[in-house]
Amino acid sequence: MLNTIKPFISVGVALFLATTLIIVDFYLNDIAIFWIAVLWIFLFSAILVMLGQFIHAEKEIQNYSSQLTANKERLTNEIKHRLWAEKTTAETKAKSQIIDENIPVLLAYFNTEQRCRYHNRIFRRWFGLKPDQIDGALLQEFASEEFSSSIQNHIDDILSGKTIHEERVMKSAKGFPYIFTEQYVPHQDNKGKIIGFYTLHTPRAQDNKRITSKNDQATNPALENKDTNTTQKAINGLSQADITADRIAQAIKGGEFNLYCQRIIALDSNSLLPDHYEILIRMAEEENNLMPPGSFLPLVDQFKMMPELDRWVVNHIIKCLTTFLKENRSVFCLNVARDTLCDKTFIDFIQDKLQKSKIPAHLLCFEIEELDAESHLNETILFSNKIRELGCLVTLCSFGQNTASMNLLKKLKIDYLKIDGSIICNMLNNDEDHMRVKGINQIARRLNIKTIAELVENDETTAKLSEIGINFAQGFGIARPCPLDNLDTLSKKPEILS
Repeated sequence: MLNTIKPFISVGVALFLATTLIIVDFYLNDIAIFWIAVLWIFLFSAILVMLGQFIHAEKEIQNYSSQLTANKERLTNEIKHRLWAEKTTAETKAKSQIIDENIPVLLAYFNTEQRCRYHNRIFRRWFGLKPDQIDGALLQEFASEEFSSSIQNHIDDILSGKTIHEERVMKSAKGFPYIFTEQYVPHQDNKGKIIGFYTLHTPRAQDNKRITSKNDQATNPALENKDTNTTQKAINGLSQADITADRIAQAIKGGEFNLYCQRIIALDSNSLLPDHYEILIRMAEEENNLMPPGSFLPLVDQFKMMPELDRWVVNHIIKCLTTFLKENRSVFCLNVARDTLCDKTFIDFIQDKLQKSKIPAHLLCFEIEELDAESHLNETILFSNKIRELGCLVTLCSFGQNTASMNLLKKLKIDYLKIDGSIICNMLNNDEDHMRVKGINQIARRLNIKTIAELVENDETTAKLSEIGINFAQGFGIARPCPLDNLDTLSKKPEILS
């Protein structure tokens, strides 16, 4: 209470003294001059105290103002850092999801008790287990002796801080042999204590070394089983072309692929635009064993087999449209490989299939990657013109990765523009990416090209894209890939996909 009234004491004293002097001057003229002088001295003293308090208050205000300014700058910097952290987290999450879905490596983390604390999708696929069957479980509880034997043999070295590298052959559930490079990497805390270890099992697509030492045969059950020619070839270090090219050629010839589709929805429900489905291809080996979706495609491309595979996809889709999808009038988007763009007979193949099947050509949309279009511009222009003459549609994918992207729109005739997912997934946290999406959409509208946003992961992104005016959206936030055979049922129940 004293601190509250203290600033007003000097003001009260000054007012009292001033009032006393006025009364003395008017009514008490006979008072001694000495007391009048004393009153004036006290009054001036009170005024000086008030002046000192005023100066002190001004300094306090300036200090507070400086502190507020500093706090404001600090908060502004903290907000910037937080936005940067959120953006980085969103980018990391998207990248981690892509890596987890596609990297062909069995990755897991175990604590010192050998209980699993992390595992990626391919790790689960190898064992054919669900996440809750692995989380927190001991290695011996879910892993076979073949898989865990190497870890058990080296566990003491791993927990002592040594990084272990090995190479051996293991069979998948279907009996197909894989040459693995194994790494066991210790994990230390900030005090240097080992608190766990990472396991990385990487399939070797190419290996020219022999791995049939006596020690390997003694410790690896897979090497002891030499009943089949395939296993023996893998043990002797068969090359990538000998193993993979023959396997892929056999798969194309035998149709050992499963087609999946991912729904692409129109963001404006009043636009009457049809739903689209991007066709995704998976090798049968992917669904049961090691290979993640699409991991075999780089090998197909390396062996120049993409035109044959693209033909198989087109042929299979047209058969589906003439059988169980004959009532479906959605647009099906098929990816076209770089070598297929350069295949002059591919257009004739499509034309022949369309004429024989009698399905509407506009139900097929061919997607071309921006990088492929840039590197093979003349072939892409020719392909785009001819495929649109047949009545089919064309999409330019992964658009907006660089400033040269806009030049392609002046040279190519396309129907759809698919904006690169790395821009879409960051647009909520990055003003530059947000403005880039708006700019792409404005240019596309001027050219009468419809836009598709890929890698849409949540409702907030969907709402923002709809506000900007993007025509279509695709991603896990819209629908996850489903088997093409289920589309006839799912298309009648859109809520299942969305």
